[in-house]
Amino acid sequence: MPDPSATPTVSPITSETKEPPRTWARIILSVGPGLIVAGSIVGSGELIATTKTGAEAGFALLWLIVLGCLVKVFAQIELGRYTLISGQTTLQALNEVPGPRVRGRGNWLVWYWLLMWLASISQQGGIVGSVGQALSISAPITAVGQSANELAAAEHLLTFEQYAATSDDILAGERARVDQLRQQHQQTHGDANAPDIVYWALAMSLATSLILWWGRYSMIQSFSTVLVGSFTVLTILNLFMLQDDSTYRVTWAEFWGGMSFGFPTADANSSARPIATALATFGIIGVGAAELVVYPYWCLEKGYAKFTGVNDGSPEWLDRAAGWMRVMRVDAWGAMVVYTFATIAFYLLGAAVLNRVGLNPEKSDMVRTLAVMFVPVFSDWASTVFLFGAIAVLYSTFFVANASHARVFSDALRVMGVIADDDATRRIWIRRLSAVFPILGFLIYLLFRSPAQLVLISGVAQGVMLPMLGGAALFFRYRRCVEGLQPGRWWDVMLWASAGAMLVTGTWTIMSQLQ
Repeated sequence: MPDPSATPTVSPITSETKEPPRTWARIILSVGPGLIVAGSIVGSGELIATTKTGAEAGFALLWLIVLGCLVKVFAQIELGRYTLISGQTTLQALNEVPGPRVRGRGNWLVWYWLLMWLASISQQGGIVGSVGQALSISAPITAVGQSANELAAAEHLLTFEQYAATSDDILAGERARVDQLRQQHQQTHGDANAPDIVYWALAMSLATSLILWWGRYSMIQSFSTVLVGSFTVLTILNLFMLQDDSTYRVTWAEFWGGMSFGFPTADANSSARPIATALATFGIIGVGAAELVVYPYWCLEKGYAKFTGVNDGSPEWLDRAAGWMRVMRVDAWGAMVVYTFATIAFYLLGAAVLNRVGLNPEKSDMVRTLAVMFVPVFSDWASTVFLFGAIAVLYSTFFVANASHARVFSDALRVMGVIADDDATRRIWIRRLSAVFPILGFLIYLLFRSPAQLVLISGVAQGVMLPMLGGAALFFRYRRCVEGLQPGRWWDVMLWASAGAMLVTGTWTIMSQLQ
């Protein structure tokens, strides 16, 4: 697996060719870029946005979530195909797409990517704020933080038990306990806000900045990968064990109803906007627009293009290219299977527990609300189990996303003519930006203390860019594909369907925001 912390070795295709693996065992050992991308999306897309959509919409929009995971892989592989053939980065390739441009400063796609990046970097503010929430719940630093934690936990437990129809005597005792904690908190701390989330978010931002600057975190990345995988398995296990609880189980009727292309019924008494939330989620679940852009960069660092070599028109080159294309397809589709199962599990938990109880993950209570999904199965251990996994996946997302942003943004500076067009200069800027972006994410969180909304803002911006990337994928397929590497008719049909779905979603996203 390529290491997102390593000093980048992005360079034009050289003569360092390597024969592609021919057996399934060796092919699987050669994958990696898709797994890094999957690790970067579980925290923001699946854990936060997907569960929020389930909490607001119930089961009705499950079909849209599944579609969001499946439909974008075709465009992802097409963008990767052109990078493998040409050795160009994504932004260099997008700069070839016809349309308005500023001479020497990039075309319209590059400039819109910059706008999308502004929203995407705000997403990192939401993620580091979520990490701060999880850590402040697990290990409060201040007395006011500990008191606020006890009060919030008691309030959430009361809401849960009210739905679960707990006996009147127990409910009365819980209400009395909440009133007592609220009174004690008010008398001791008044209206003071607990700073624990900010302290933890700052600590994690500084740690990430230092790790990215020095590049000594291969062990941390490997450890985070194990934790992300473990938490995903735990989430799926939680969903299956939930089926033993008649109050929260997901029935086949609810599941297939969610796959029937329906829409949720509007609730006049709720401030939730399930359609808008779902559309924003569509832009970032699976491979969102940001992941579609960054995937070819990881393919370059893995060496797929370098191993293929310069296209000299020979049968040997064509054979190598076809072999490494096979590896890339396995990489992309394998990652899709992993994050699709995770996405479905998170959505169903949000619909089955949060939607029924009437909780919506928002603002400073987002992480605590998400933990309620584990209460029916793990009871008193729910918070501990959830927080352990949430810290792992959220930090892994923050970690990998900042490494990805540094690579793409430094390339944008090159394409726009801001820095010299050579790899040595770009490597310097990757290191600098890797250290700066985590701090920038923290500053954004300080200005806007609503992690879920920060993530959804990024989803809207990415949703708008999806049809642009779908069109670019079609351009590369029909105007840049090398003879002998063209996909079959079935692939072309699915690529057009993918681009069409992205167009519909992008248009729908724009219209929903104008209403």
